[in-house]
Amino acid sequence: MLTDEALIERARAGESEALEQLLERHERNIYHIALRTLGNHDDAMDMAQEAIIKIVRSIRGFKRDSTFKVWAYRITMNTCLDELRKRKKRKTISLDSYLEASGKEISDPAEAPEERLMRADLKAALEKAIADLPEEYRAALVLRDISGLSYQEVSEALNISLGTVKSRINRARNILKDKLPAQLEEFE
Repeated sequence: MLTDEALIERARAGESEALEQLLERHERNIYHIALRTLGNHDDAMDMAQEAIIKIVRSIRGFKRDSTFKVWAYRITMNTCLDELRKRKKRKTISLDSYLEASGKEISDPAEAPEERLMRADLKAALEKAIADLPEEYRAALVLRDISGLSYQEVSEALNISLGTVKSRINRARNILKDKLPAQLEEFE
């Protein structure tokens, strides 16, 4: 199996097969970043596709200042944030279907239906709280805690300093800690 670097070289030389392989390797994560950022499947599919088009058009300009993964995630996050900004201007941000963002979940067959329902409610509360975060906090939190990027990779993906990344993630986590107890009371 070829490394990302080898595939990039071949893709930059015009090998469409190498580019396809590279995109296939990362498309799932690109989609998940879009899904966590936008909150519903249809918008995530559109923006993931948009990000992939931008990646394809820009592959020859990839400078290797970071890994391909970080570069692709930066393009994806910027594409999603641009879309959110456009919607904000139009006052039509829709955060319905945010539950779709978590994907499928394996449930324990021994778990009681009430426990399953409570877990689903708690999960929905967490996802709603994440969706309500300011976009700069949500972007950092999604890349770090959900997509698993390192702080340095988040810094590169969002093109902000490491200190700013840590600060935004800390603030996002504190907002969630403050918000969740109030939301959790609704389910008791």
